[in-house]
Amino acid sequence: MNKEEIVARILKSGDLPTLPNVASRLITLTSREDVTLDDIGDLVSQDISLSAKLLKITNSAFYSFPQKVGSVNQAVRILGINAVRSLVLSFSFLSMKAGRQKSIFDFRTFWEQSLSSAVAAKFILEHVENANTEEIFVSALLQNIGDLILAKVFPAEYNEVLMEIEKGRDSFAVEKEVFGLTHAEVGAAVTREWGFPDTLILPIEYHHLDPREYKIKNKRMKQSIAAVYLSKLLTQILFTPENPQKYHKQFRDEARKLLHLDAESIENILTHIHTRFQEAGEYFDFKVKNIKSVQEILQEANIRLSLINLDYDQMNKQLIQAKINLEKLTKELEAKNSILANLANVDGLTGVFNHRYFQNSLKKEVERSTRTESDITLLLTDIDFFKNFNDTYGHQVGDFILTEFSRVIAENVRKYDIVARYGGEEFVIFLPETNLETGLLVGEKLRSLIDEHVFTDGQEKYHVTASFGVSSAHPASMDNFSSALLVSHADIALYDAKEKGRNRVIPYVESKKRWFKF
Repeated sequence: MNKEEIVARILKSGDLPTLPNVASRLITLTSREDVTLDDIGDLVSQDISLSAKLLKITNSAFYSFPQKVGSVNQAVRILGINAVRSLVLSFSFLSMKAGRQKSIFDFRTFWEQSLSSAVAAKFILEHVENANTEEIFVSALLQNIGDLILAKVFPAEYNEVLMEIEKGRDSFAVEKEVFGLTHAEVGAAVTREWGFPDTLILPIEYHHLDPREYKIKNKRMKQSIAAVYLSKLLTQILFTPENPQKYHKQFRDEARKLLHLDAESIENILTHIHTRFQEAGEYFDFKVKNIKSVQEILQEANIRLSLINLDYDQMNKQLIQAKINLEKLTKELEAKNSILANLANVDGLTGVFNHRYFQNSLKKEVERSTRTESDITLLLTDIDFFKNFNDTYGHQVGDFILTEFSRVIAENVRKYDIVARYGGEEFVIFLPETNLETGLLVGEKLRSLIDEHVFTDGQEKYHVTASFGVSSAHPASMDNFSSALLVSHADIALYDAKEKGRNRVIPYVESKKRWFKF
C-alpha cells in the first residue's frame, strides 16, 4: 500500500481512537468565528465528569489563580477558549486505553512520557515572553499520537517496527519501510481529519525535525515547534537511562539557540521539571511513577561511569558511599530549595514581593487580561522625602519606615492584588480586573491611610506621606501593548505627582496638562 492508501485505511478503521462526544463537538464549535465563551461553557457543562476535572485543574497550582473559580462558565471566561479546548482534549486522550488486540506497545508508558513532554513544553514557553502557553500543552501531549494510532490499527506490523527499534534502528526509517510514512505524518493526517486547527497540527507534524528546518515565518508557531522539540530532549533525560548527559548538554545548547533562554531560565527548568510532572499527574488524574530530579539522574550516571573500571569490592564500597552522599545531598537540596523559593520571590527587608516576582506576575496577568478582555491598573508609589529620614534619623529608622509603609499598603488591598518593592523607596501595586476610576479610588485610599498613620518605632513618631502615579489599560483592545508600557505610564504619572507638590494621586493621561488632587 502507498501512503495515501495507508492513511485512508487508518481513517476508516474501527480501531482508530475516537474523540468523546464533548471533545469532538468542542473542536467543531471552536472553529466557528461567532462562537462565544458562554457557548463553550454550556457545552462543557453537559459532561459532569469533565466539568469537575476542568474546575479541579483551574483551581490548582497548574494556573495559580488568586481566587477560587466556582463554575465552568467562570473557568472558561478566565482561561479563554484555546486553553479550555486544550484541557478538554488532554483529559480525553489521557483517558484512552489499549485496544483488545495484542501488542508489545506500552500504552501506559506512552501516555506517561507524552504527559511529561506536555508539561515540559508548557514550562519551557512560560520562560518565553508572549509565547502561546495554552495550546502548546496539547500539541506536545499528542506529538507522538501517530505511534498510538499505528499500534492500534496495525498491531502486528507495529510490533515488527518496535522490535527493529529495540535493535537500535531509527524509528522513522523503520516506519517508512513498513508503512511508507512516519508516525508524524499519521498523527497530522488523523488530527486534521478530527478538525484540529493548524496551531495544534503543525507541531505534531514537524516535531521530529530540527526546528531550524521549519520555514514558515509565524514567530509563535516557530516557538511552539521549538518547545515541542526541546520537550522531547527533557523527556529523554527523565526516561532514558543511557547517556542522560548527552541530552542534558543538547537541551542547554538548543534552548539557548532556539528560544534564546538565559542561563537562569534553563537552570530553573532543569531543576523543577520533575516536580512539575509529578504535580501534573495529580491534576489530570493520571498516576505517574516517582521521577528523579535531573540532578539526581546526572549524578547517578556519573557514578556508573566511575565504577566501570573498579573491582567488585571497590565497586561495592563506592556504591555505598555514593548512596550515603546522595541521600545527604538530597536532604540539603530540599532545605536549600525551600529557602530559595521564598528568597526568590520576597523582598528581604519589607516582606512584600520583590521586583523580579512582580515582573513575572505582571507578564502573566497581562496575558490573562488579554484573554478575558478585562482592564488592569498599576499604581507606582514613592515615599516623599525619604532621604530625609535616613539623613536625619539614620538608616535603621529608614528601614523601619519602609517596612511599616509596605505593611500598611499590603493590609489594605485585595488578597489577589500584587504589592511589591520596585526599588529603594518605590513600591508598586498591581490591580487585576480594575479600571482607572477604581484604581484612582484605591490610590487615594492608600495615600490617605499613609498620611494619617502614626509611624512609631517605640521611641519616636514620624509623619510619612507618599505620592502615587496611576496607569490603566485594556490590553485586548490595544495594538503592541506591553507590560513595560503600563509601568512607564505609571512612572510618568508619579513624576507629575512629585512635581505638583507630592502627597497626591495623579493618573497618567496622554496630555500632561491634566492632573488633579482628590
